[in-house]
Amino acid sequence: MLKETEVRTFLDGAVHYFEVSARQPVAVGVPYLVTTGAPPVNDFTGVIAVSGKRKGVICFTAPRSMLMVLLMRMNESDTSEENMRDLVGEVANTISGNARRDFGRDFCISVPSIVASSAGPLSLPTEMRPVVIPLNWRTHSARLIVCLS
Repeated sequence: MLKETEVRTFLDGAVHYFEVSARQPVAVGVPYLVTTGAPPVNDFTGVIAVSGKRKGVICFTAPRSMLMVLLMRMNESDTSEENMRDLVGEVANTISGNARRDFGRDFCISVPSIVASSAGPLSLPTEMRPVVIPLNWRTHSARLIVCLS
């Protein structure tokens, strides 16, 4: 299970991403542990597989409307589904990559894979309990899901 300081690493990564990329702060909700079932997901989810000393996944899930506004905020006029998929993967990858500073070089991350909500619930390691970090930006709600051993 993640320690509080480890959860803080991901909280800080999300806050930093929005401050730099969106040039607007994100409000972080109270992280919670999912004890039964899969955590809820939005329209698109960027999934990063983690290997090395730690194993599991890190996911960023966001609604289409949030990704569209975020792209516009980043001065991107192409708000196609392809760009939204790229963006959700970029957010997951950036937050995971920044976590390597705290977890060390044995914290190996994959390239992001993208899952649409129509694919059903996320497939997470069954022996681990994910921590969900709610993220609220403007009027949109997203989640960072951290599931690491």
